[in-house]
Amino acid sequence: MHACTDLLNKANIYAEQHFTEVVLGEEFLNLGVEQVCSLISSDKLTIASEEKVFEAVIAWVNHDKDVRQELMARLMEHVRLPLLSREYLVQRVEEEALVKNSSACKDYLIEAMKYHLLPIEQRTLMKSTRTRLRTPASLPKLMMVVGGQAPKAIRSVECYDFKEERWHQVAELPSRRCRAGVVYMGGLVFAVGGFNGSLRVRTVDSYDPVKDQWTSVANMQDRRSTLGAAVLNGLLYAVGGFDGSTGLSSVEAYNMKTNEWFHVAPMNTRRSSVGVGVVGGMLYAVGGYDGASRQCLSTVECYNYSTNEWTYIAEMGTRRSGAGVGVLNNCLYAVGGHDGPLVRKSVEVYDPAINTWKQVADMNMCRRNAGVCAVNGLLYVVGGDDGSCNLATVEYYNPTTDKWTVVSSCMSTGRSYAGVTVIDKPL
Repeated sequence: MHACTDLLNKANIYAEQHFTEVVLGEEFLNLGVEQVCSLISSDKLTIASEEKVFEAVIAWVNHDKDVRQELMARLMEHVRLPLLSREYLVQRVEEEALVKNSSACKDYLIEAMKYHLLPIEQRTLMKSTRTRLRTPASLPKLMMVVGGQAPKAIRSVECYDFKEERWHQVAELPSRRCRAGVVYMGGLVFAVGGFNGSLRVRTVDSYDPVKDQWTSVANMQDRRSTLGAAVLNGLLYAVGGFDGSTGLSSVEAYNMKTNEWFHVAPMNTRRSSVGVGVVGGMLYAVGGYDGASRQCLSTVECYNYSTNEWTYIAEMGTRRSGAGVGVLNNCLYAVGGHDGPLVRKSVEVYDPAINTWKQVADMNMCRRNAGVCAVNGLLYVVGGDDGSCNLATVEYYNPTTDKWTVVSSCMSTGRSYAGVTVIDKPL
């Protein structure tokens, strides 16, 4: 008996720590309601956002809708709706038919809306398990830097171990790749499009950190380099870029389950060298170069997947092409980049709640085409070039002190146009 419970505990801990990947599998969809409730009520769920829990519940119910839709209220009791952004509550949760058809679910939605209406200091008065933050045991993280230009396209991939404060090499890319989009989704790293030294490509490779190996997945429909790539609602979006002759406004999305790419609404502007980020369930495309006006762009637009529309939001204070874009504390950072020959060290941050950009402290070095990612409350900027040479340095921004600090350990190779993402360290 003991060995059996021990195994079950291990399986539960695995499911809590890898919730985002586990819910994509058949096993999850075939669990009983008790098991689903037990999993989603855990304080230890490791998730980027509570959206993942809501989406998992909807997927589970839809898997056998006739039988399961009356279980909605039992499940929604464990979804911490107050922790979701207002936008997501209004645009996604309220519009969900399964929620509309259940009065108990509507009560949970009202509770979440009330929570958002309260001033922050009064929110503690709403004592409910749904307002409690989840406190996952944080898994050790690695920062993975994929390909890039040094000075030509390279295959090298290296990882920074935050705990050990050092770099190590992992499996090389199957082919040279720079100016690609790189994201971490469903436990895999995807390297999307880019430039192989002679051609813009539409190929996509995925990396399994546990096996330390790369495999090819479905090609995009368009060739793109200097694109933006991001994950929104379990889909991988490839945004804009350059196809060898023109800047692109087109956008396509990849479904990991079906291994297929499909186009969604194009942006209002052609954007090559574009940076993207996801905040509050919206996808932002920042700056870039449109070719038509021969100008670097200060405009920013935002994609709403429920309406499949792009709309302009507030412009940045400066034109930035090749800016690094990262998301920290529900704000969008645009880091460095260039305007014509001028390479910037300035950084600005956008708060969607007030639709405003403001400047924060400058980096130590000017950089364009650098990789950016957020981890442990800090924003890391990796490599890039300063207008004359490729950089091997990394620096990070601390929003509480408004300061940039250079990391003592450099990459083995100076590289610009590398893809950067943060992954869970394989155990």
